[in-house]
Amino acid sequence: MRKASNSSMLRVVSCAWFMALTASLSAQNEPSKYIGPGSCAATSCHGSVKPIPDSRILQNEYSTWIIRDKHSRSYQALLGDVGERMALILKLGAKAEEAPKCLACHALNPAPEQRGRAFEISEGVSCENCHGPASAWLGPHTTRAWPHEKSVAAGMHDTRDVIHRTEKCLECHLGARNRFVDHQMIAAGHPDLYFELDSFSAVMPRHWKVPRESEPGKPAEDAAWVGVREWSAGQAVQLRAAMERLTWRARNERADKKDVWPEYSELSCFACHHALGAAKDSWRQEHGYVGRRPGDPAWNSSRYAVFRLLAKQIDSANAQELDRQLLAVSEEMSKLNPDRNAVASAASAAAPLAQRIAERLATMQYGQAVALRMLQRISDDAENIALADERAAEQAAMAIDSLYVAYSKDAKPANADEVRAAINELFQQLENPSAYNADEFASLLRRIHTLLH
Repeated sequence: MRKASNSSMLRVVSCAWFMALTASLSAQNEPSKYIGPGSCAATSCHGSVKPIPDSRILQNEYSTWIIRDKHSRSYQALLGDVGERMALILKLGAKAEEAPKCLACHALNPAPEQRGRAFEISEGVSCENCHGPASAWLGPHTTRAWPHEKSVAAGMHDTRDVIHRTEKCLECHLGARNRFVDHQMIAAGHPDLYFELDSFSAVMPRHWKVPRESEPGKPAEDAAWVGVREWSAGQAVQLRAAMERLTWRARNERADKKDVWPEYSELSCFACHHALGAAKDSWRQEHGYVGRRPGDPAWNSSRYAVFRLLAKQIDSANAQELDRQLLAVSEEMSKLNPDRNAVASAASAAAPLAQRIAERLATMQYGQAVALRMLQRISDDAENIALADERAAEQAAMAIDSLYVAYSKDAKPANADEVRAAINELFQQLENPSAYNADEFASLLRRIHTLLH
């Protein structure tokens, strides 16, 4: 098992520059290769223990990743009893750490010919998962004369672009044709997937400067509003990607052509998986089943339940058509045997609408007024969000948290502590899905709405 020991760090520092120079000289004559996170770890590059003052980058990115970021331990998660048990249930063999299905997201697993000499699959989700194979640009990108655009042309993924960064995260946190978490994997013990760019970046934690250095064509902004941009654009990109995923599932376009239909992971998990008790005590029976027949499954609308409020505020024309297409998706998916063609038609029409909104959200200016309006709209839609399902409530909690962090730093409201306490209660409501109560969650949202006025 790899550990961030002092001796290994010293070895990394001593050879990193040599590896970088060797890689950059040879890269011109061979395809881009993955050369491992150690290549980035010199103290004068990204391996400093602390951020370097007056540097255009933090320079402790590698240290943050290996010490604090769970991505660096993603491969190790496959080695325990849970990983072994899941592999056996899924008939993947005795070792999850050797199963391509698991390695697709728990490690960097390129073809053998794309692996450099120092590459180790046990490094987990490392630098090149997100930034791309580095052999062609590692050395040159350390010089000030080398522009970012040249690195991108040489194979670096442009994570400065919030849309591209979200897409990269969603390759695993939502899934793609060749890597996904389906109902079968969830039944075997894998957690259901959910995502929100700003919240997940904060928890990761971020290993880059906020805001980044200014870029041509991008609005300058205060650091307080970076998270709001990430939340906003990330919501739109996530919805677009979810609609693309639903489209290829409906059309049976998975890499192995073995799509199950309907794929139950597209539905609301907790519509079926919840505590059972006396009907008289059930908030579900009390409120009924709006938009579907009792006993039919409910589509997981969490990626739209909150975002629709933002879309209507920012781009009403596209939002109106998006509403129409997603209503068709919801109605068809909330049947025991949804029509593949109808779902594919509506989902494929919804995806480009979400992308248009994402492009606007990625470049617009943010400030107090935008954040406050969204906080008020989300908290005012308490019952609809709370009744959608626990995942929708979760998205609302993360949205309000992200928006209020930015808004309160800028506006400094007198009742900030009271609002923060109410937001914390939202998350407490979500700690145990079996105990989730839509009425109590809606009541908390209404309290926050009152406090915001």
